[in-house]
Amino acid sequence: MLKFGYFAMLGFTVVGSFWLEFIFKVGVLRRLKRVALSILPVAVIFLIWDYYAVASGHWFFDEKQVVGIYGPAGVPLEEFLFFIIVPLAALMTIEAVRAVKKHWKFGDEQ
Repeated sequence: MLKFGYFAMLGFTVVGSFWLEFIFKVGVLRRLKRVALSILPVAVIFLIWDYYAVASGHWFFDEKQVVGIYGPAGVPLEEFLFFIIVPLAALMTIEAVRAVKKHWKFGDEQ
């Protein structure tokens, strides 16, 4: 069961925030280009950092706590998903707050 701990955390993140997409109709998932432009540049930087840190022996991912699917330099699938799911949850949360507050504008909307 420990093997699915990282996936469980990602699952709790999905359960805890993705409902906002449907209840508040925030439309984050309808704007995939905007989401990709927001998430992917930062995700790539952090994945390169992970790659460097694992390849250099600065840190590692406990094999007992990941499912065993690895990308470059031993970075597990869960870590790749983390850099997509957590920022997506943050976008949904801020958009839900904006839906409730109605007058909040930021970024390219000002």
